[in-house]
Amino acid sequence: MKNKIVTAAEAVAGIKDGDTIMVSGFLGTGSPEILLDALVEKGVKHLTLIANDGGLRAEFTGTTDKGVAKLITAGMVDHIIASHIGMNPDIGNGALAGTMKYTLYPQGTLAEKIRAAGAGLGGVLTPTGVGTIVAEGKETLTIEGKEYLLELPLHADFALCRADYCDTFGNFAMLKATKNFNHVMAMAADTVLLASEQVFEIGEKDPDFYQVAGVYIDYIVKGEQPWQI
Repeated sequence: MKNKIVTAAEAVAGIKDGDTIMVSGFLGTGSPEILLDALVEKGVKHLTLIANDGGLRAEFTGTTDKGVAKLITAGMVDHIIASHIGMNPDIGNGALAGTMKYTLYPQGTLAEKIRAAGAGLGGVLTPTGVGTIVAEGKETLTIEGKEYLLELPLHADFALCRADYCDTFGNFAMLKATKNFNHVMAMAADTVLLASEQVFEIGEKDPDFYQVAGVYIDYIVKGEQPWQI
């Protein structure tokens, strides 16, 4: 069986300029910080980033940037696809300067578009956004008298995910608020990188100990720091 345990630098080595990446987390909660640090160190550019938001800038955390804010601060992102960006002024400033593009979706729609990619669906139907600017340019369907938007799947070249614990095959689990986008993003990319606080041997824990199957995971990095808001 393939050895999936690698260093953070080895895990991100395949990410190249212009790739589309997904990064889990909600304002940094549930984001794989050691993978993000390694990616900043690698210094790739022109990324398309799929994330819930723009992360948290250091002025809001009182310490350092959290979550995907690290990538944005480093000037690595050309386009962010998210549900809100208000906590990171670099995105608005970049859009005004013409150096950065953003695409926004309602949060539930964003999650469902990612899940659709992982589940092999052709899209999802949602009433959210019907009759608003969200619907511009999108196909609509009327089912039993109700109008829906057809939202297409969101897929990435790489997904960067975080676990509280996993085994060496990649079966993993997340605790409390860190769950957010980790489970759907692990299904929706060509290559999935997982940073975990704890790593157990296969069979060391009951299979019900885990929430997401390791079949999705390509690389595992040990040493993710305990989550702190």
